[in-house]
Amino acid sequence: MASLDQLPLRPELQGRTPYGAPQLPATYRLNTNENPYPLPAELLADLGAALGHAALELNRYPDRDAVALRTDLARYLSRTSGEAIRPEQVWAANGSNEVLQQVLQAFGGADRTALGFTPSYSMHPIICAGTGTAWVDGHRRADFTIDAEAAAAQVREVRPDVVFVTSPNNPTGTAVALETVEALYDATGGVLVVDEAYEEFARAGTPSALSLLAGRPRLIVSRTMSKAFGMAGLRLGYLAADPAVVDALQLVRLPYHLSSLTQAAARTALAHTDALLATVDAVKTQRDRIVAALPAMGLSSVPSDANFVLFGHFADAHAAWQALLDRGVLVRDVGLPGWLRVTAGTEEETGAFLTALGEVARDQRPTLGE
Repeated sequence: MASLDQLPLRPELQGRTPYGAPQLPATYRLNTNENPYPLPAELLADLGAALGHAALELNRYPDRDAVALRTDLARYLSRTSGEAIRPEQVWAANGSNEVLQQVLQAFGGADRTALGFTPSYSMHPIICAGTGTAWVDGHRRADFTIDAEAAAAQVREVRPDVVFVTSPNNPTGTAVALETVEALYDATGGVLVVDEAYEEFARAGTPSALSLLAGRPRLIVSRTMSKAFGMAGLRLGYLAADPAVVDALQLVRLPYHLSSLTQAAARTALAHTDALLATVDAVKTQRDRIVAALPAMGLSSVPSDANFVLFGHFADAHAAWQALLDRGVLVRDVGLPGWLRVTAGTEEETGAFLTALGEVARDQRPTLGE
């Protein structure tokens, strides 16, 4: 069998490793920011019926523009944000990663540049590499927030074609102020993508960038059904933007990219929005429970508006990660010195994590960082 270095791989892909969280056996898997609650029985029943109906025409291509699904998504965004989002402003694809890939295919590419404020979602630079888009690391403060003035100055200096802002940010959980989004938009002549994968988990009073869309044709707000909706296995992401952005993405999307089954499942889930989002408050309660328990262990956290918590400081974060795994709890080592990330699970899962973490903190207290 050949190895990668024996293939004529593009230079910017050489030496890279694929994205992926470790899929390791553990009693409690709290490393991939999934919603821990199963889908309600009434949704499963309707889902079976909807998929059965869609299957009757699997010999035909799906609606390539997913008009009915986009109409439902626009209705959901309008209802939950208070903004008037029209179907022609919405686009959907196989997970928010494909949405972002299409954005880079349309607005990035060879001899073009994207900038994001790291640490942030690690797929942003990976998708850039896959589309031949150069990547530039933007700066954050030591507390992982973004200094609006400094960030805008860096954007004006680099002049990127695509700017990424993740709010709430992954892996830190920090939300970005709308004033910062406005400053970044004004500083760039390219498109500004606000990645809001975790927006539904934000604390009360945390606004969405959807409120900034009017009059800003280069602003894109991306969302997903993988997190708050608990539909990670569905692979359905979407965005809201000026209709011209949607027109641009249709130039690069593959024909019939969303299957009939995916469209039917997503529409069924959206019809059960209230039941699905009923778990959000429970997840937020467990997130806040984690944050409240950390100081007694000599640990701290970054303020989180997501369904996870970045916690530390550890002198050796990977050793702490392994010690938790040894106790049956899998969290995420995100590569930030001193920090680990844990997903807020069910009450039982969170309790198991806190018990294991208390033991790890006690055993490793002499090596905990300041």
